Amino acid sequence: MPEPARLSASTPSVDPALQPRLVLTDLDGSLLDHHSYDFSPAAPWLARLKQMGVPVVPVTSKTRAELIPLREALGLTATPFIAENGAVIGLPPGWCHARLDRPGSGRDGVVIKHPGVDIGFIRARLKVWRERLDIRFTRMGEMSVAEVMELTGLDAVRARDARQREGSEPLLWEDSAVALETFRAALEGDGLQLTQGGRFWHVMGRSADKGNAVEWLVKRFTALRGRMPLSLGLGDGPNDITMLEAVDQAVVIRGCHDLAVEPRNASLYRTDATGPTGWSEGVAYWWGRDDRRLATAEKGDAAVL
Repeated sequence: MPEPARLSASTPSVDPALQPRLVLTDLDGSLLDHHSYDFSPAAPWLARLKQMGVPVVPVTSKTRAELIPLREALGLTATPFIAENGAVIGLPPGWCHARLDRPGSGRDGVVIKHPGVDIGFIRARLKVWRERLDIRFTRMGEMSVAEVMELTGLDAVRARDARQREGSEPLLWEDSAVALETFRAALEGDGLQLTQGGRFWHVMGRSADKGNAVEWLVKRFTALRGRMPLSLGLGDGPNDITMLEAVDQAVVIRGCHDLAVEPRNASLYRTDATGPTGWSEGVAYWWGRDDRRLATAEKGDAAVL
């Protein structure tokens, strides 16, 4: 295995000890184990970040329905989330703007933003291009709950939640690499994009990726807080690249796959460990060595929203 990249962070424009902080993280294969979905190796750092008042924001391919119980289990109900690879942004009350956001509804109680396009449009165009190009793929919406369970290892409840799409459609590609590029070009003509996750390809609106959603959320944080946060991003897959390029400090967690993850970020660290153990390794690399900065944050200067 090649030596991981361990480059020093560029010097921030202000003293990092005085700068609020924000963690943006992928879930599957990163904060959550790829197979068991366990996050216990990351629990000590999650607790420490919560004590410091540093928001930890899930940035995931999962749906809003899947995130409702997960946010509770992870202790992240007071922080925002980015779902469906950037197609859905959820804002809890403390992150809402009185003039810009309508009150949230539903049992998760968050305000939902949709940067992309409606799921109905996506599915209609997928039907058109499958017939017109004579290509083979299976949408998640066409799979039974049992099939989703078998592919993902989810139980029946979580598999049903995974099928509740709002702004993106996962699919299993069953054709050639040449056909995939033809399909990608056709989608681009519709204002759609194709991105690769750990298990599925995902189709969504062109502006709805993790990077754009992270940039929007950082701007919202800055507007509410009055200062730009020092942002740390962690992910393990190709669909995390735009997120890792949108943050100040990036961590590529060693994945349980052979997919290339090569973000353009000068402040990049690659972990030796996988999953939540790698997640903790990455957080500790960037923020676990400078006691002065962490001590300042622990005294109350970290972001609390």
